[in-house]
Amino acid sequence: MLNYKAIEIFTSEAARHRNKPVADAVMQYIRDLKLAARCIVTRGIAGCYESGELATGRLEILSLNMPIRIYIVIPAAETERVLNGMNGMIDDGIVVLHDLSVLSHRARNTFFPRQLMVRDVMTSEPKSVTATTPLSDTAKLLLPSIFTGLPVLDGRRRPIGVITQGDLIRKGGLPLRLGLLAESDKDRREAVLNQLASRQAAEVMTTPAVMIAENRPLAEAVDLMLAKGVKRLPVVDEKGRLSGMLSRLDIFRTVMREAPDWHAFSAQKIEVGHLRRVGDILRRDTHTVSPETPLDGVMRLIDSSDIQRVAVVDPEGNLLGVIADRDLLRYFKSGQEGIWHLPAKVRHAFKPDACRGGLQRCLTETTAGTVMTTKLITVREEMMIEAAIGLMVDKGLKRLPVVDAAGRFKGMVSRDSLLRAGFGMDD
Repeated sequence: MLNYKAIEIFTSEAARHRNKPVADAVMQYIRDLKLAARCIVTRGIAGCYESGELATGRLEILSLNMPIRIYIVIPAAETERVLNGMNGMIDDGIVVLHDLSVLSHRARNTFFPRQLMVRDVMTSEPKSVTATTPLSDTAKLLLPSIFTGLPVLDGRRRPIGVITQGDLIRKGGLPLRLGLLAESDKDRREAVLNQLASRQAAEVMTTPAVMIAENRPLAEAVDLMLAKGVKRLPVVDEKGRLSGMLSRLDIFRTVMREAPDWHAFSAQKIEVGHLRRVGDILRRDTHTVSPETPLDGVMRLIDSSDIQRVAVVDPEGNLLGVIADRDLLRYFKSGQEGIWHLPAKVRHAFKPDACRGGLQRCLTETTAGTVMTTKLITVREEMMIEAAIGLMVDKGLKRLPVVDAAGRFKGMVSRDSLLRAGFGMDD
């Protein structure tokens, strides 16, 4: 048996708390507590009040002030917390407390509440470009942004396409990722932007735009993103005009805001179904190298993997560091043009004194252990995906290395894998 309490409130449709119907205010309050509670609100067909008022649904004595019954079931340990916060909310009604002996409590984990709509989550007033916007201006808009894509609009502000970092690289001639370009020296950055100035957004954009209406359920938008393999969706109003952008980051921030502590629920002997942990979704195909691996080999591995990361491990498999193309840029600074002819994911500029013997010699003599990042944020396989999402959003990370209790490298999780797992797409 589980020790639970039931809070029962008898009130009316006319009762208000801060200009909201009391029933709505109570449900919002219970929801915001993020505790293991369920509530139900029922509307009576007839009733009477202390004042002598009679409420009935009969046509000849029609009343709009029908009785309302709010019934809340909570673990007994949460009773004081709930009642203290509810103090003052019920100015018109009767509050009753019951003891309950609960046989079982089962719940199913959901990524976010089903009632959320796209407009509740999207980023409003996003940056945009037109078909004739020079690629240099497009890149300038994206350089200081945490997002890597922009909607392309027609004269009526209707999306006709989307231009992403990938479009700029594959079709526009951008020689390296925007994050790396932002860290390059001013002269290199200006030279790249000047090369892009002669072309327009219409030449490289992805069209037609995959978009979603602002009044559609958020779950539908996530389904569309996963089905189409896109990271962001232009959001349109009822006239088809751009009203916002929905990205994976918007969705992850919603998860952080809305998700309760499912781990705490399990500790209360609540059977929570569909819980997903990092170990269920991690990418075990992440490339690993030793600290002695030459950089030319590391760069080929980065270029061949969609994870765009290489883990550096010792002979026992312990994680020593991680290498991304950003780490290479920080180690080598501008000076050699030859580096720009390497694959797009790993085009970097080297410092003048780093490669005196030539580019190839530099790449073969510099090792992974010299370049790797060692200050890492790692997670364990047993972490729940909601916690991993919170960590990635809070730290601005796109991937997380996963290790076991002994520090041995097990794989990585990405934003895409977290989204698919949270939405049940990898079952």
